[in-house]
Amino acid sequence: MSTPNEGDALASRFPAAFAWGAATSSYQVEGSTGADGRGKSIWDSFVNEPGRVVDGSNGDTAIDSYRNIAGDVALIKSLGLNSYRFSLSWPRICPDGDGRVNDAGLKYYSDLVDALLAEGITPWITLYHWDLPQALEDAGGWPERATALRFGEFARIAHEALGDRVKHWITVNEPWCSAFLGYASGEHAPGRREPASSIAAAHHLMLGHGLAARAVKAADPEATVSIGLNFYPVHAASADPGDLDAARRVDGVQNRWFTDAALRGAYPEDVVEDFKAVTDFSFVLEGDMETIHAPVEVLSVNYYSRFNVTGNGGATSASAAPTGAGSAWPANEHIGFVPAGLPVTDMGWEIEPQGLTETLKRLHANYPEVAVAVTENGAAFQDKLEGGRVHDLDRLEYVQSHLGACADAVAAGVPLVGYFAWSLADNFEWAWGYTKRFGLVYVDFETGERTVKDSGLWYGDLVRRARSNREAE
Repeated sequence: MSTPNEGDALASRFPAAFAWGAATSSYQVEGSTGADGRGKSIWDSFVNEPGRVVDGSNGDTAIDSYRNIAGDVALIKSLGLNSYRFSLSWPRICPDGDGRVNDAGLKYYSDLVDALLAEGITPWITLYHWDLPQALEDAGGWPERATALRFGEFARIAHEALGDRVKHWITVNEPWCSAFLGYASGEHAPGRREPASSIAAAHHLMLGHGLAARAVKAADPEATVSIGLNFYPVHAASADPGDLDAARRVDGVQNRWFTDAALRGAYPEDVVEDFKAVTDFSFVLEGDMETIHAPVEVLSVNYYSRFNVTGNGGATSASAAPTGAGSAWPANEHIGFVPAGLPVTDMGWEIEPQGLTETLKRLHANYPEVAVAVTENGAAFQDKLEGGRVHDLDRLEYVQSHLGACADAVAAGVPLVGYFAWSLADNFEWAWGYTKRFGLVYVDFETGERTVKDSGLWYGDLVRRARSNREAE
């Protein structure tokens, strides 16, 4: 662990009014999936299909945050955090995804917001973190335009109930995952393998973003609106033309497709040409791109690793490939991912903090009109609770090095406004079930007991130093 002087030195490198936080998502932490009028989501259906989740588990209980507002808010406060990012469960608020509102669901989030504000913690709400109402999937899901329209309505309903107290709104979290893991590789809910549909889903997720952003801004012009995108620096494995083209393709689908749409109002022409091998784009209607190009003040950056790619699909290494590998990349089936020989997390993801600096600097250079916030950053390791402590040195070093990378970006002129560790606590990790632990807080999945890990203690100490330094100025 760092010495006090080292901690002060790192803490002093961040701007005043910085959002120091941690993040979660509704399906991963809430549990109570059948309580108080909540509807069914695509994840409720997906986890009950044999073989979908590695340990056969589900989010029915998760870590029971739905029934533990006071305990979890106290936990956030104990870490010294001034911000908390969480998502709304669409089916908890609108059970069938339409305009019918479940008041009990809204009350839960209203109570959570009030509890956070009472402790001086600023809520950052994500409107969509993958739990689509099953009724909308039954009608076609994200490949259908109607889903985007319903999402715009949902944003209006959520803001009408919470917007008097919540000023930070993230529309859609990681549309790449929802579209391509959900509808191309089938590794996430709803588990479909339809490449053409996945591209339509990607478009309608962006259309939903635009509609939601406009609904929030129409109701509150002073609200801060963002979209949450998962970025990876992409490098070619060699100077071979095939590897260089593979890097262009992956960078296009992973990074440029969503940012160019949101911030420039157009999809990258080279990616459109690549996708024409799969789809005719008949789902893109006149006015869509203008709607997608909605006012955005902050770009939410989720960063975990890097990609080192080749045009030779046979070179793919499991430790270097993202979830879904080639099958999640429409029109890019020959792309391979090769390891760079870096240390890896329990997910097999290579650790490269410098890639976060690279990503933040690139985003600022390409889209200088928006600020940026790191809204997810963290790592899974095989933690053990021993003697009431979790000595997760690997995670501590991961967070420390990535905060150093953030500070380097700030020094280079990047307008970074916040950092949210993923995640606040161990939880249900999607198709990995309860086999992967990302939390700053250890959770006993049998009892629900929480124990702050060494990484959480270190992070909390750094946050308190940073906030104390700024308050003293």
